[in-house]
Amino acid sequence: MMNNGQWAEELSLLASILSKSPLEKAIKWGTEVFTYNGRNVASYGGFKNHFALWFNNGVFLKDKYNVLVSASEGKTKSLRQWRFTSKDQIDEAKIMEYLLEAIEIEKKGLKIAPEKHQPLPVPEPLLSALQHDNALNEAFERLTSGKRKEYILFIEEARQESTKQKRIEKITPLILQGKGLYDKYK
Repeated sequence: MMNNGQWAEELSLLASILSKSPLEKAIKWGTEVFTYNGRNVASYGGFKNHFALWFNNGVFLKDKYNVLVSASEGKTKSLRQWRFTSKDQIDEAKIMEYLLEAIEIEKKGLKIAPEKHQPLPVPEPLLSALQHDNALNEAFERLTSGKRKEYILFIEEARQESTKQKRIEKITPLILQGKGLYDKYK
C-alpha cells in the first residue's frame, strides 16, 4: 500500500465514516482494519493513482451502486475494493449501506472455501537426495506442507543441475533442523 500523504484528507474522511459503523478498529499488518466479532470486514488505504475502501468478503455484497472491483482479477477471491480518485466521490450514506451489509454477511458466516492445492511433485535431484538419506527424508516429511513447498520451488527455480545440487547442499542442514527456507525472515 502506498500512502505518501497524497490522500491524507480523503483517508481521514474514510476513517471517520468507518468509525461511525458498529465495527471495531484493530491494527493488523501495520494498518487499521475494521472487524466484527474478530473477523476482518473492511479497511482502507492510499495508492499511487487512487485511494480505496475494501471489503474482505466483498464478493458477497450486492453492490447495488456497481462500485466494487476485484483488487487483482483472477487472484483475489473474496476481497472487493471501492476505488476513489477524489474526496467528492465519497458518499457516507452509500458507504454505510455497504458496511452494514458487510456486517450481515459476517453474521451469516458467508465465506469462499479455500481451494485445496495438490502437493507439488518433488524435483528429481531433491527426491534422489531424500532417497539416499533416511534422516533427511524423515525430517522433510515432518515439515509443514508450506515449508516443503518452499524447498521444492527453490530447487525447481534453478535451471542448471549444478545449481540444483548446490541448493540441495545449502538446504539440507535447514531441513534437518526442521526449519523452513524463509524462517529467518519471519
